[in-house]
Amino acid sequence: MTARVIDGKAFAEKVRGQVAEGVAALKAEHGITPGLAVVLVGEDPASQVYVRNKGRQTLEAGMQSFEHKLDVTTSEEDLLALVEQLNADPAVHGILVQLPLPDHIDSDKVINSIDPAKDVDGFHISNVGLLGTGQKSMVPCTPLGCLMMLREELGSLSGKDAVVIGRSNIVGKPMAQLLLGDSCTVTIAHSRTKDLAGTVRRADIVVAAVGRPNMVPGDWIKPGATVIDVGINRVDAPEKGEGKTRLVGDVDYASAAEVAGAITPVPGGVGPMTIACLLANTLTACCRANNLPEPQGLTA
Repeated sequence: MTARVIDGKAFAEKVRGQVAEGVAALKAEHGITPGLAVVLVGEDPASQVYVRNKGRQTLEAGMQSFEHKLDVTTSEEDLLALVEQLNADPAVHGILVQLPLPDHIDSDKVINSIDPAKDVDGFHISNVGLLGTGQKSMVPCTPLGCLMMLREELGSLSGKDAVVIGRSNIVGKPMAQLLLGDSCTVTIAHSRTKDLAGTVRRADIVVAAVGRPNMVPGDWIKPGATVIDVGINRVDAPEKGEGKTRLVGDVDYASAAEVAGAITPVPGGVGPMTIACLLANTLTACCRANNLPEPQGLTA
């Protein structure tokens, strides 16, 4: 068996197209343009690239992009003041404060200062609680992207056995809640799970989000299972030359692809979906703010 490759790049392009259509309709029918504000504190290179890509894709979708790049010495007080300003700005429907923040700033305090209705990252404690109790919320982008791909691949998820490897607040926990919402039987596995291999082998759906390269070998995968690999790990690649690296996931792709029914590659799987879902969340937030129907197929 050779697994079907779940092409995250192609699926993300499809989602961005749906978002652009929704934005165009809002403009034409209601004169409303969704706006996304991204705040970057400091000069972390990876964050700079990520923010730049977000800004470009926001504009390509027809939205307004508001970028706020602050010096690394910016005080917590000044950052909180900016967030309050964005909360009050009717042109801004989504607010994202890029993490990590400098050590002198309390990240939780900043995230929880964002208006929950504009929290397009889905990290505010109110959105976490709403998701956990099955109510309407803003959903974290990476788990939302995983859910979209699973629905596209499998149709109904009802009754499927799902294992989420990893219990982070950003991916693992919200992913489990989303799968429960689609009527899966869900196990959250982690470093203390006694029989991790056996637990994974029972799963129809495996979502790996632990940040350990090639941790999940192919012989852990149930034949025909769908594997979503959230991990992005940089490892040495001597075959490319001295000092060169390459990206791998948490799943050993080569061996897993021989057993699984479908699998996401790394890179090119889950990664492209994160920004696409950020745009989708911004469109959803705009619709909710204006008491308009939410976009179909872009929410949990």
